[in-house]
Amino acid sequence: MNLFKTGLLMAGMTALFLAIGAAIGGQGGMMLALLFAIGTNLFAYWNADKMVLRMAGARQVDAAAAPEYYSMVERLARQAGLPMPKVFIVDTPQPNAFATGRNPENAAVAATTGLLRNLSPEEIEGVMAHELAHIKNRDTLIMTVTATIAGAISMVANFGMFFGGRGRDNPLGAIGTIALLILAPIGAMIVQMAISRTREYAADRGGAEISGKPMALASALGRIQALAQGTLNPRAEANPATAHMYIINPLTGRGVDNLFSTHPNTANRVAELTALAASPAFRSSAGAAAPRGPWDEPASPRGPWG
Repeated sequence: MNLFKTGLLMAGMTALFLAIGAAIGGQGGMMLALLFAIGTNLFAYWNADKMVLRMAGARQVDAAAAPEYYSMVERLARQAGLPMPKVFIVDTPQPNAFATGRNPENAAVAATTGLLRNLSPEEIEGVMAHELAHIKNRDTLIMTVTATIAGAISMVANFGMFFGGRGRDNPLGAIGTIALLILAPIGAMIVQMAISRTREYAADRGGAEISGKPMALASALGRIQALAQGTLNPRAEANPATAHMYIINPLTGRGVDNLFSTHPNTANRVAELTALAASPAFRSSAGAAAPRGPWDEPASPRGPWG
């Protein structure tokens, strides 16, 4: 159902983009808009991961630089049946994490120093399993495509306000065209955020299945939400377009789901995970989970690194 909703929302956003092209230049404008969308998405497909990591100020680490963190990601990737992603750390006190990459073979996960210092090992494991679920579900590609189309809609709409909308085969007329050019970017933003919220619920479930510990992820979400509200993430504030990629909104803590929220309400996510943990089907499947590792041991209050 989540995949169906995502496909439906993406189809709606694409139709909106083509409608803008038609309003600006008729059938020819629609074809140009389609070509423009394809071109921007191809660029994003090959470069979005590098751009996101650079904007976040992420630095790559290996088994020697961060042995506990790296080995935990390695074990979870193996449990998920994924290739080992590149592993990054973002130096910021705000606890958060994200994943990026065009496919599982070219993926990366990043955790902030605030996450690694403030959460227990089991909570960190739940968070990183969530990010690996994004990779497994190819959400990083989906969100890159939707963000690119949303940006292209805004760009084309701004162009049309000055140069377009006077085509003879435009069925909307001047007033209809102006209304479309104003409302389309808002509609695209709403659709993009709706897709983001849908994919977060799917990644929560996928992460719980990878780690076998839905309540650890639920606990991590609550703790990240509480700490992130009062901790500034300067890189994220400077690049708000990347906010939807984090496990919790790094810009602001919203109390309810709404049209302009990039993330579901954290309480709703915790409730979903709690229901999942209590379901007989999940408990029976979790019994066959991979062997426990050293990260399953209790952590000190200051985190796994002390």
